Amino acid sequence: MTKACNLNKGHIVRIDNQVYQVKQIDVQTPSARGANTLYKIRLAQVATGQKLEQTFKGNDVLEDAELEKRPVSFLYRDQLLYTFMDMETYEQYALPQEQLEGQAPWLTENLEGITALILDGQFVAVALPVSIDIEIAETAPAVKGATATNRTKPAVLVNGVTVQVPEYLTAGEVVRVNTDTGKYMSRVRE
Repeated sequence: MTKACNLNKGHIVRIDNQVYQVKQIDVQTPSARGANTLYKIRLAQVATGQKLEQTFKGNDVLEDAELEKRPVSFLYRDQLLYTFMDMETYEQYALPQEQLEGQAPWLTENLEGITALILDGQFVAVALPVSIDIEIAETAPAVKGATATNRTKPAVLVNGVTVQVPEYLTAGEVVRVNTDTGKYMSRVRE
């Protein structure tokens, strides 16, 4: 059992005997004293992909779905199917792009640290690592003396995603990016 305030994106829960994956969480904090914080949660049914949107109070309890978790790595993309390989049995699994909502841009060949979520013997979803290290493909030139400022500039990563990075970074540098928020975390020094 998990409280609504402890849910994360990608969490798998049971609602009315159906299995859903959490796709998005919006927190609404009321300004009135004593009012409860509300969690507006967008879910997708694992079997069909059907969307469901519900609002919960922070202390509302949801039933966790029993899942088997296995380490996998991303192999390749073929049209709209993404193929993963089990790191222990070398078995391959495929997921359609719709089931990877928001995760697909972060999948690069041979990316490790991914966890497969298996429900009743069926591969239903993946959980990405919290952060990945990825190279900047292109950005504006570095600004001299910009190391002490909090100003940012857009940078296109090698996977095509654009993120805001500090002004002093240049193309070719490797940065750490949060896969949930898509935000820059730090520069990776080698």
